[in-house]
Amino acid sequence: MAKKKRYVVRVWHKQWVFDSRDTCKTSIHGYQWAKYKSFGTKQEAIEAFGWKHTTYIGKDADTKLSFKLSAQKISDQNIVKQSIAVDAACSGNPGILEYQWVETVSWKKLFRAWPFAHGTVNIWEFLAIVDWLKRLQNNWKIWYSIYSDSTTAIWRIKKKRCNTQLQRTSQTTILWQRIDEAHQRLAHATYTTPILKRKTKERGEIPADFGRK
Repeated sequence: MAKKKRYVVRVWHKQWVFDSRDTCKTSIHGYQWAKYKSFGTKQEAIEAFGWKHTTYIGKDADTKLSFKLSAQKISDQNIVKQSIAVDAACSGNPGILEYQWVETVSWKKLFRAWPFAHGTVNIWEFLAIVDWLKRLQNNWKIWYSIYSDSTTAIWRIKKKRCNTQLQRTSQTTILWQRIDEAHQRLAHATYTTPILKRKTKERGEIPADFGRK
């Protein structure tokens, strides 16, 4: 029996893993710039998510893949396996906001916040981290570290202040309530959970990325 392959499909910045060639081909129908490649195991397919498609596809792929494999031996030593990744997306500035939590290694989605109006992506990434820290008080996956690709959000958590220029208006009242609650929580609670910067140049987009860049 032939070994079952997995297919990674990339359409712009969005990616999926499929278990059959037929499903793979159906998913890219009508997308002129879609890329796909088969892998021998699901783990290899998942690993490919963290790198640009040119690492595996194109005339320089062999050279890039060789570099990727050697770099991985070093970089993987520094990756916290039991961790989550958080990221936010904003349609406009200010605009409609979303954030999600994803397990860093498995890419399993743990939570996706409902769309929220009239804010900025940096505010929402700050609140995404604070909301996870809130979960820790209930001892829910307390061992998990946090990855973020936002230097601004991480800096704000360390300073325990959002420091946003967003105006307090009737449209932003609820969001400001969330920010004020976050300030109080950070001021009166002590967290030892590591908050780590995702090195996107080395590892590719953070697993929680919405793919809208």
